[in-house]
Amino acid sequence: MDTAMYEAASGAQKFGYVLILVAGVAVVAGLIWAFRLGIKVREREPAPPTPEEQPTMPPSGPVHETREAREPDEVPRATDESERLTPHELGNGGTRRADDQSRRRWSPGSSGSFGGGGGGRT
Repeated sequence: MDTAMYEAASGAQKFGYVLILVAGVAVVAGLIWAFRLGIKVREREPAPPTPEEQPTMPPSGPVHETREAREPDEVPRATDESERLTPHELGNGGTRRADDQSRRRWSPGSSGSFGGGGGGRT
């Protein structure tokens, strides 16, 4: 009776080993297939640009950052109340260049922040 239990247990154990081996082979085969697919996709992509095709600096020199004061731009109103404005009728941005480009300066007699309220220096 004891030998029958050992034989049954060893049969299930061998099946488990075979199942793990088959799963491992399937995983390795899937990785090889994915690697080969990646190589084929990469071969279809265009080649990297040559040094002559790289971007160059404009003849006027490097482009620098510009500072400007912006102010809110009013949303255009529809001529008729039932008419809807489409996105291209609204314009590019929510701000426009301000007419007055002078920067706000701190006044020694005011608070430390612009419009902060406080007593400031007295």
